[in-house]
Amino acid sequence: MKHNRILSGIIGLALLAACNSSNPVNDKPSSPVWEKQYSGVWKSTVNNPADFNLLSVSSKKPRVEAIEMLADAPIPVDQNEITAFTKNGRTYLRFPLKKEEQLYGFGLNFKTVRQRGRIMRLHVDHYGGKDDGRTHAPVPFFVSDRGYGVLINAARYIDVYAGTGVRKDSKNQAIPTDRNTNHSWSSRPYSDNLEFIIPEEGVELIMFTGKNMMEVVQRFNLYCGGGFIPPKWGLGFWQRTPTLYSDNDIRKEVEGFENKNFPLDVIGLEPGWHSKAYPCTFEWDKSRYPDPKGFAQEMAQKGINLNLWCNPYLWPDSELDKKMKPYTGSHTVWCGTVPDFTMPKAKTIMQDHLKKHQLDVGVSGFKIDEVDGFDVWVWPDNATFPSGHDGEQMRQTYGTQMMELTDQIYRERNQRSYGLIRAANAGSVSYPYVIYNDYYSHQDFITALINAGFSGLLWTPEVRASNSSEEWVRRMQTVCFSPIAMINAWADGTKPWSFPDVYPACQDVAFLRMQLLPYIYSTFAQYYFEGKPPFRAMELVDGYLVNQQEVKGQLDATANPYAEAVKKEVKDQYMMGDFILVAPLFSMEDEREVVLPQGNWYNFYTGEYVGNGEIVTVKASLDKIPLFVKDGAILPMIPKIRQASEWTNDLPIELRVYGKEDGTFQLYNDDGKTYNYEEGEYTLVDLSVKGGKGTAIKRKGNADYTMKWKFMTK
Repeated sequence: MKHNRILSGIIGLALLAACNSSNPVNDKPSSPVWEKQYSGVWKSTVNNPADFNLLSVSSKKPRVEAIEMLADAPIPVDQNEITAFTKNGRTYLRFPLKKEEQLYGFGLNFKTVRQRGRIMRLHVDHYGGKDDGRTHAPVPFFVSDRGYGVLINAARYIDVYAGTGVRKDSKNQAIPTDRNTNHSWSSRPYSDNLEFIIPEEGVELIMFTGKNMMEVVQRFNLYCGGGFIPPKWGLGFWQRTPTLYSDNDIRKEVEGFENKNFPLDVIGLEPGWHSKAYPCTFEWDKSRYPDPKGFAQEMAQKGINLNLWCNPYLWPDSELDKKMKPYTGSHTVWCGTVPDFTMPKAKTIMQDHLKKHQLDVGVSGFKIDEVDGFDVWVWPDNATFPSGHDGEQMRQTYGTQMMELTDQIYRERNQRSYGLIRAANAGSVSYPYVIYNDYYSHQDFITALINAGFSGLLWTPEVRASNSSEEWVRRMQTVCFSPIAMINAWADGTKPWSFPDVYPACQDVAFLRMQLLPYIYSTFAQYYFEGKPPFRAMELVDGYLVNQQEVKGQLDATANPYAEAVKKEVKDQYMMGDFILVAPLFSMEDEREVVLPQGNWYNFYTGEYVGNGEIVTVKASLDKIPLFVKDGAILPMIPKIRQASEWTNDLPIELRVYGKEDGTFQLYNDDGKTYNYEEGEYTLVDLSVKGGKGTAIKRKGNADYTMKWKFMTK
């Protein structure tokens, strides 16, 4: 009998092992099979992908109806030239590259827009000043100017060789040259390969196609849940206050903004609101905030929303830590436990605490810090977590986990939030968060803002300090044309008026942002309904990239400066919505060049014609950021307001028209606070100009507006 029990046990273990074993792995290069999911969306599975991936962390589902509204587009690349295989626990992918093909995306980069020729390891981390893949949002999604893009849906550190490796079986072999006699010799011969290494025994691939790169990006965004529309207050001005400010300090801060007549909708409380921070208690410090709820109500009456800084690591023996201990990882961060929010119980504990101590108090949102991590203090890759996910998987998804957790509790209350986060990845598109960091290069901030739009991200170039009045006003102008207009004064208490000689210019650009709220809000509605990034690279604009076969003459800076310019990276100008081209000026610049896409463009401030498909030089003016408007544009603007709560339906709207071409614009509005817009509760007005006459036709909703047309171009 004992022998039979042992034999039965062995057989049982063998059967269990057979049930749990992976499918056979194909270790020979072959072409993945692409199965069509929706219009312009294709999926392929290589061998045995992990169940836990970048999208599984999110609860968001593809916006199928919106995807299907885009015209179908075939796969523009020879599928036989796409190959994949798995060997020794790693999966290898290859995509072919054409001679002039350019690549974009791969997440949040600060120095480069075009990615061909780069080697990266996509790894969530603090940005270290080098575009090597270690960044706050290393999204493994690329976009090709051939009209397709691919998401590699794996929560792993992914190696990328974007046109660097030269294969001996290439159909487009580079010609060898003798370095001794040929000065054109290069250490980097031509490569026609885009190759990846994923450290798993398989991977899920999702391909997006479109008639242009914009449609590819739209489909990616919509597949990941679509964009979002922030609450109206989130688009007002933000002031983050010094770390140890008390409620009385905040009252004085708010009073200062009132007295100085400067816009203010959000006050950000930094670590000092916690009773202890680094790690955090998520409990209010009673010495600085004796009555948090009363204080929040007082601020709300003044039109001020509170945003709380936090990191997710728990102070030992705090209320949260005691409940969370069984659901935390093997390693600590700053001696604080690290919750595993992929476990439902851990998620519920955190959500219940936040609802009781923060949301019930009246907090409008969070700034979630330190979820990216330098290796010297964050958990190591060999860390273990009770869910079974390892340190690498958690590193790649922890930002998304925090966004998912907080988004759910605000949605339960039908209350829109808007916040800041230090890490994101694929799957983060539809969460109401904007990425920030401690890096402080003004020029690189703009490059990051441009890059973000290729990967379903939003990035904000906050203002902290400046060496001169000129630098201060330039930074202030930039943030007012970004997802969040914000000063982060946590360290030194700077104010918009810290440089009095340029304060009027700072005040003007802040009020200009408030006047443009109907345009910005409608642009975010595009993000939600259509997947269009609200802030986008010039390459996503019709008429920017030229077909070189159609350009007459030699492609050089003398004969064809525009064609030569768009061949290079343009990293210092971008589009806000469909119509406004933003060309920031930087400190010590007397002038700058602006590359205007094909089509007529006009000066935002005067309506005067500027150029068409050419490079123009802009002289520096301290009081204005250079803005250019596309022909046929209709820009809805309201009078100057100090807070978003003043933007009501009875406020008159000025409809500014630029150029002489016919044009259209869809003016969007809703209650600005709830998610009722997702159920169809919003107002749409179709604005059009034809033959020099403007027409406004309400398509949906009950709101009535007083509108007046203003034709800027005479």
